[in-house]
This record gives sequence, C-alpha cells and structure tokens, in this order.
Amino acid sequence: MLKHIRIIPLADESLGVRSMAIYIETPDVRLILDAGVSLAPRRYGLRPHPSEFRALYKARKNILYYSKKADIITVSHYHLDHYTPNFLSWYEWSSPEFFEEIYSNKIVFVKSISSNINFNQRKRGYTFIHNLEKTTDKVIEADNKIFEYGETKIIFSQPFPHGPENTKLGYVLLITVLLDKEKILYAPDVQGPISENVKKYILFTNPDVLVIGGPPLYLSGHKVREEDVTKGISNLKEIYLSIKKIVLSHHILRDLNWKDFVEKNGIDINNLELYSSILKREFTPLESLREFLYNSDPPSHEYMEWLEKKNKTEPPPIEL
Repeated sequence: MLKHIRIIPLADESLGVRSMAIYIETPDVRLILDAGVSLAPRRYGLRPHPSEFRALYKARKNILYYSKKADIITVSHYHLDHYTPNFLSWYEWSSPEFFEEIYSNKIVFVKSISSNINFNQRKRGYTFIHNLEKTTDKVIEADNKIFEYGETKIIFSQPFPHGPENTKLGYVLLITVLLDKEKILYAPDVQGPISENVKKYILFTNPDVLVIGGPPLYLSGHKVREEDVTKGISNLKEIYLSIKKIVLSHHILRDLNWKDFVEKNGIDINNLELYSSILKREFTPLESLREFLYNSDPPSHEYMEWLEKKNKTEPPPIEL
C-alpha cells in the first residue's frame, strides 16, 4: 500500500475476531499496534461458535509470531481486544506465558492511566502496567508525544473519546507512523469517528493510509444513540472524500448490513480496504454470523458443556 512503510493486518472483525491488531515495519523500526484479540461473550443471546474460537486461536498465533519481529508494541487503550492480559482467558486466548512472550524486552508505549481514563480502564491499566514492568523496563506513557527512530517518526495523539464526546467508554490514542513523506494513521475505536475533534485531527493529519474503526451500527438505538451513529457515518464520508486510502475496521463490521449502510450514505465500498482484502483472504465476520453458524453447524454437546463451565482451565474442545 506504501513504498517505504510495510503494513500487515494481524486480526480484526473481517478475519473473525474482535481486534484491530496490525504490524507496521519501516527500515528503522517494527511495531505492533494494539496486540490484543477477543471474542464477544454474547451475541444474539449466544456464546461464541467453535469457528470463532478457531479464528481466535489463529489470530493469537499470528500476534505471537509478529511480536518476535517487533521492537515496539502499543496500547491505545485498555479494552481487552487491544492488549494481551496477564491471565488465562480462552475468550482472549491469553495466558501469563503469552503475555511474557509478546511484551518481554519490548518498548511498550501505553495510554496513560493517570488522566483521561474511566474507572474500569484505569483498573485494568494499573494491573497490566504492574505486570508489564516485571517483563520490560521500557514502559512509556505516550499520550501526545513524538518518538523518532532513524528517519521514522511515531506520533501519538492526545487522548480522544472512544466514540462521542463525554462518553463513559473512556479515551484512546491515535497513532501516526511517518517516513519519507509517507504517513499511516491508526484510529482505533473512534466509532466513525463520532467526535468532531477526531474528524478534525484526521483531516489535519491527512495520512496516505487511514486505518479506522467505523461506527457501531449494531448498537444503534440501544447502547449508542442513533444520532451518534449517523454522525459517525457522516464524518466518515467527509474523511472518505479527502483521504487517499481508508482501511475500515472493527465495530462497523459487526453488523451484517454494514455494506448497505455505507453505500446508502455515499461511500463506495469498492474504494475501501478491509484487513481481509489487504491479505487477499475471505471476508469472514463470524460474530455477525453467530446465529447463522449455530443453525447451520450446531456445536457438539461436549462443546456446549464446556461453555457452561465457570472455571475453564482447558481450551475449548474443538479441532484447531
């Protein structure tokens, strides 16, 4: 997609999981942005289908593989699909061993836990950083800072809202990687963006490639106000008319009708990229297909029993 900056998507909804993990490499430095992956505990009243756990396992292995190459790992905010926790959870396919493998001896740029953060993220962030400091001595709060490695600049934004202004979901950092006048901007969980300030920041940055989390259509009218979702798509269209290449990701792809919604609002989906299309892989939005998957490929009795266990010490009984 760019001449001097290599971009490799690692995991997101188009690949069957909740994530925006992406690997970026320049001649000077190698990064993973948000080395996390997760599954929705419930969707349509159903727990994850076995195919989702298979996709999760593959995504985790992918993140582990590229973490060996990376010099830097970032944490834009403390939702479990954006960082790897130091505990066993099959819904993140995480463990203390994987935590150690991913973050050990890396430079880890993190969202500050002392300001512009809600209670839940501060609590998670405190635990994460406490464990991280046992693994690496290079833990750096990155809010509103610039770092240089050779000719490459890594620019972290001020904290911006996770969706609309004054949201209870907290704040996120946007990350720009700049080299030889080439620029990629990573805008996780901005939900559109809904925020006018995020839109202005993106347009001001004017990247060659924008990786952005779209509006949460599937939450419209119950967890997110309809007018906020409408604002998110309106702002996305304005950005679409100005930015050369947009890679659409995350919340928007959890809705089965996302393509119709996007095109109805004047955005040609043929001019957008997805993680799956960059990798030339099939678009597999498994979470949005969960109800269909349960009907077309019912899980085994053994698997359903495993789902009901409170303390899942063993992995799901599926073929990987």
